[in-house]
Amino acid sequence: MSISKAINTQEAPVKEKHARRIILGTHHEKGAFTFWSYAIGLPLPSSSILSWKFCHVLHKVLRDGHPNVLQDCQRYRSNIRETGDLWGHLHDRYGQLVNIYTRLLLTKISFHLKHPEFPPNLEVTDEVLEKAAGTDVNNIFQLTVEMFDYMDCELKLSESVFRQLNTSMAVSQMSAVQCRLAPLIQAIQDCSHLYHYTVKLLFKLHSCLPADTLQGHRDRFHEQFRSLKNFFKRASDMLYFKRLIQIPRLPESPPNFLRASALAEHVKPVVVIPEEAPEDEEPENLIEINTAPAAEQQVTSDIFEQTFGPPNGIRDDRDLQIENLKREVETLRMELEKIKLEAQRYIAQLKAQVNSLEGEVEEQRKQKQKALVDNEQLRDELERLQKAKLDSDRTQRLYVEAEKKAGATEIRYTKLKEKHSELINTHAELLRKNADTAKQLTVTQQSQEEVARIKEQLAFQIEQVKREAEMKLEDQTLQMEQLKRELETKKEELMQSQQSLSHSKDTGSELSSRLEALHAEKDSLRKAVSEQEQELLSTKGLIEEKELLWHQEAEKSAKEIGELRGKLVDKESQEQSLRQKLLDDQFGILQGTVQEAENIIQDAVAKLDDPLHVRCTGSPDYLVSRAQAALESVNTLENGHARYLVAMTDATGLVGALAQFAHLTADAIVSGSATSHTAPTDHADKLTDACRDCGQRSLDYLSELKDRQSLRQADTVDVRRTLQGILQLGQELRPKSLDIKQEELGDAVEKEMASTSAAIEDAVRRIEEMMNQARNKSSGVKLEVNERILNSCTDLMKAIRLLVLTSTQLQKEIVESGRGAATSQEFYAKNSRWTEGLISASKAVGWGATQLVESADRVVLHTGKYEELIVCSHEIAASTAQLVAASKVKADKNSRNLTRLQECSRSVNEMAANVVASTKSGQEQIEDKDTMDFSGMSLIKLKKEEMETQVKVLELEKMLENERIRLGELRKKHYALAGVYDDTDSSGAKLASAPRRSILKKPPLAQKPARLLKQDGELNPDDTIFEARVINF
Repeated sequence: MSISKAINTQEAPVKEKHARRIILGTHHEKGAFTFWSYAIGLPLPSSSILSWKFCHVLHKVLRDGHPNVLQDCQRYRSNIRETGDLWGHLHDRYGQLVNIYTRLLLTKISFHLKHPEFPPNLEVTDEVLEKAAGTDVNNIFQLTVEMFDYMDCELKLSESVFRQLNTSMAVSQMSAVQCRLAPLIQAIQDCSHLYHYTVKLLFKLHSCLPADTLQGHRDRFHEQFRSLKNFFKRASDMLYFKRLIQIPRLPESPPNFLRASALAEHVKPVVVIPEEAPEDEEPENLIEINTAPAAEQQVTSDIFEQTFGPPNGIRDDRDLQIENLKREVETLRMELEKIKLEAQRYIAQLKAQVNSLEGEVEEQRKQKQKALVDNEQLRDELERLQKAKLDSDRTQRLYVEAEKKAGATEIRYTKLKEKHSELINTHAELLRKNADTAKQLTVTQQSQEEVARIKEQLAFQIEQVKREAEMKLEDQTLQMEQLKRELETKKEELMQSQQSLSHSKDTGSELSSRLEALHAEKDSLRKAVSEQEQELLSTKGLIEEKELLWHQEAEKSAKEIGELRGKLVDKESQEQSLRQKLLDDQFGILQGTVQEAENIIQDAVAKLDDPLHVRCTGSPDYLVSRAQAALESVNTLENGHARYLVAMTDATGLVGALAQFAHLTADAIVSGSATSHTAPTDHADKLTDACRDCGQRSLDYLSELKDRQSLRQADTVDVRRTLQGILQLGQELRPKSLDIKQEELGDAVEKEMASTSAAIEDAVRRIEEMMNQARNKSSGVKLEVNERILNSCTDLMKAIRLLVLTSTQLQKEIVESGRGAATSQEFYAKNSRWTEGLISASKAVGWGATQLVESADRVVLHTGKYEELIVCSHEIAASTAQLVAASKVKADKNSRNLTRLQECSRSVNEMAANVVASTKSGQEQIEDKDTMDFSGMSLIKLKKEEMETQVKVLELEKMLENERIRLGELRKKHYALAGVYDDTDSSGAKLASAPRRSILKKPPLAQKPARLLKQDGELNPDDTIFEARVINF
């Protein structure tokens, strides 16, 4: 489908062929119904690049599509506006561009609907412009303002695109940059027309109105003129636009509207779109060309061909003629290419032979000239050389020895010079080493950016090659009428090629004759050279002068060698001092870091005995994470230590590793101390000792780094062992979790939520059945009380059902936003503790709903107690609070589902309070209270009754205290089974026996603070909010 290929999430410009096929489809169906039916289903809110390319394609369809496209787009204005508003509120680079582009599209649609005389491509004649403006000054004034607004939207889009390109320092040949630049082609076309029309309208306004009245129009036009000129200038300088569009040049200064004759000087800017070159490939043929039998052809069509059919509907004889002509053209083209290749190969061979022969001739001429010059010199010196012929043997030996000495001297001089240069470079490198260390990172980053940029350029070039290959064959389908003429042209070219081939053969014969002449000349030159060589072998000259020169050069070299040796000694001493200084500086930096690390760890160890730190507590999970991070820092420290031992001139790696190690180890020690404050005594003592041992081992290791001798033997084995001990103790202190496999957690959450919803639905159904039975079996006050209680229970169940549904939606939102590329089961397994909390809370809500229904059934049948309903209401409120807390842990604070869940939680609390209030009021109505008449009692009998009542009160208070103690023990056992405590009894005894935790004593669980009596229907928040724990049911 062309639409899906044109509008996608790839950061690349829309291909012209896909856009053209979409535009042709709008002309074929006389509207954009198919385009919008597909565009409505695009996930525009999910990708800003997708929205940007959608706006680009829509702009093209509006400009070049069928005139009815404008009316179709008017129906979807709200969709365009919503897309722009959505991305306008997000901080996304493409999103901001989409917001501006949608405003431009909405302005364009509104303008052309209001002024149907102007087509969406804005191409109208001056007569149409005059007719649209009319003779009413107000209409001309308003039309000018609307065109100014139109131009502002176009210029704002271009300025936003160029601003982002300036920020990223992009190259116009990169696909990511071209994706942003591609829509500016339509903007350039629109701006050229709008500029011309505003100039015309302003001149017309100045002919009707005073100049002062139009001062605002002139100022606005001048500002737009500067922006448009800058836009055209920047676009024309980019290589991307040069092959796609010819941008007009604006005048240096804006038109002078105060002078009416300036209208004649105005030149309309014309934008030219060059014709596209034919493509080498055509992945989507508009006309099918069959080279195989018709039964073997598979016809493929895109959405427009499937909707509207082929262009002509049937195949006729012209298609067969076109195919035959194409095959003939292809055959002739292949033959022509073969002939051209053979001719070019033959001409190239002949030219190569000619060039080689000419080179040999030129070389022989140079040798001949040189031989003649040497011959003249030798003739002049022949007499003097004959006199020295007797001493030739001795001078020959001296010459050989001098040559050897000179060679050795030159070699030594070269080596000394290289050593001198090396010392100079080493000295400069040592001086710049500290500065270069900081620059190396920047250079590395720049090289990486350069590599990335090169990769992007290569990718763009590959894409451009592909695009050019696709564009080459596309236009061939539009040139069917020229095939016959092309055939005749190819035949003429074939005749010309044959003539050129015959001419090339004639030229080859001429070159062969010339080659023979050159060979003859070469033989004569060889003879002359051989004669000159014989003369040169008979003489040798000027040996004494050369020997003197070599002696002078040797003495000079000896002096230079002595000077260079002295400089070499000085440079070596300077290099040694600089190297020692560098080593001292790096060691000093290391010692400062070691001292700071010791202070950090000593501070952490001191907190183990700090009484103010006793009140700080921590969780085993956090301790495990800190211990693992500290162990990873130990590995980094070992690597940094090893690198420092290899190259002690660079301590940056070891310094950074020491700082990280000190902070993470101190964090692990402090976390271990905080965790020991809530752990059983045995584990607490072991954890405290392990933390103290870890601190001591770390300080021992740091002390070894202070000495140069012990620095090489420093080892982190003891530190690693103590950290592993802390990690093991932290894992032992972790609470028990649910007995569910991690791969089953995701299914367990969904099953528990579904079972909870089913339990609530069943509870609502049972309450309705109880309501019907109560109406049939009771009447009067009992019926009223039962209906009120059951109605409040029904409202509570509905509120709980709404809360469970909202919690399920929030969990789905959490999983979708947090799982990334993983599945929901993997997300639940990764966050197993949170998942177990959700399962526990869901079970508690379902169990509470079932218990509430059973208690209400017993109350209606007069076999239960009203207090059971009150307790169940409290339990349901606590369970829903636990579910809300578990869902809130990983939810986004700005989530709408979280807000709805909190509102549902408040509604559940209100409904639970209504159940408690209706239960208490019903209990007061049903229970008969005896009137207390003590008028017939004597003083003694009253005293006796008073004593019996006091005894009963004391017994009830004792029973109340025992029940509260029992309730505390039950809660403690409940949390123990849920995994909060490992061993309740033993830990309680150990906590009591530990002297250092005496300040953390708590009041007994059975004791409750005195509180005022609550009114009927009042629900204290403390009654419905409990600590959320992972509980097994």
